[in-house]
Amino acid sequence: MITALAFSTIEAIDRSAWNDCFPDELEDWDYYRAVERAGITDFQWRYLALYEDDVLIAAAVAFTTVYSLGATIQGLSKCICERLRRWWPGLLDVRLYALGSPMAEQCHVGTSHSIDRARRPLLLQQILDLARADANQAGIGLLAVKDASHRDPQWLQVCQDNKLQSMPGLPRAELPIRFGTVDAYLGTLGKSTRKDLRRTLRGQGPRIEWRRSVDDVLPTMMQLYEATRVRSDLALHCLPADYFRQVLEHLDQRAACVLYWVSEELVAFNLVLRDEQRLVDKLFAHDRSQTREHNLFVRSWLANVDYCIEHGLSLYACGQAGNARKLQLGCSFIGNTVFFRHRNRVLDSLLRVTKLFIRPDRSDPAMAAAISEA
Repeated sequence: MITALAFSTIEAIDRSAWNDCFPDELEDWDYYRAVERAGITDFQWRYLALYEDDVLIAAAVAFTTVYSLGATIQGLSKCICERLRRWWPGLLDVRLYALGSPMAEQCHVGTSHSIDRARRPLLLQQILDLARADANQAGIGLLAVKDASHRDPQWLQVCQDNKLQSMPGLPRAELPIRFGTVDAYLGTLGKSTRKDLRRTLRGQGPRIEWRRSVDDVLPTMMQLYEATRVRSDLALHCLPADYFRQVLEHLDQRAACVLYWVSEELVAFNLVLRDEQRLVDKLFAHDRSQTREHNLFVRSWLANVDYCIEHGLSLYACGQAGNARKLQLGCSFIGNTVFFRHRNRVLDSLLRVTKLFIRPDRSDPAMAAAISEA
């Protein structure tokens, strides 16, 4: 017999049992506990679990929040939404229950390695049913799946079979490391991109420092982060300083902060996760004025590629933003789909129209190209 339970803390679930459902994931039990302890405002965490004879056989992360329908809009539509919000505060805000995490690039739904893969679709259905029941108990009508990965066709099929509405999510960029030197990597790129990157490498670069403790520079990091967040059209949340502390502390050797110094001034930082196969770029923040002079994004990119080569890593996973540049830098893209449904038919019909305007590829040609490739 299967028992379905929802918890408000991941500490209610055994660490090894959870990780057994998510083998080889860097965003594992320790990562989500770090996120939970960071005290990120505006989100309440939920952890969904299926037990069979007291053994955890399937699990998923979820969250609740008040979601702004204009959060991922860009261009003219974003200006219109911002004007509407000034005229009628709260008009575009809706309570949301979502499977997935705002702190991850895909919706993780895991099953124990002991489970026959043929049983997995039924377990995924039960996870979705549990999410709907949990949302109903919280009085939330809008249920969503944030970033269902195209690498999980069973999960996509379950969402489609439940007649959830869908639209493209933000794709994830990856750079497979199939070259032995940075120069060999540059040789795989287009002529103009290769020329620009080699020009950058010839110039004097910032000093690079890898850290696992950043308390002494955290105030400056937060200034860089806030300035970067304000510039971003896709910033959905504001991270507190404790997020960086908790991730670096709880993930031990699997997390690092890469600092970029010009003289004695910290001008950029990059939070990364790593294991024996890949490097995951979680967040890059920088001083815009210094970026123009030192090309900090490119410096960081090449430093990460070089790190992967030096340490024998086969994959550089580089997030969901800056797709135009990442296309030029040789990335491939993995598609994500957002699914949603409101239990109120009238509101669900309204969302069917609204999604035509909030698709992330509507006003961003680079995003459209990345989604098309994915």
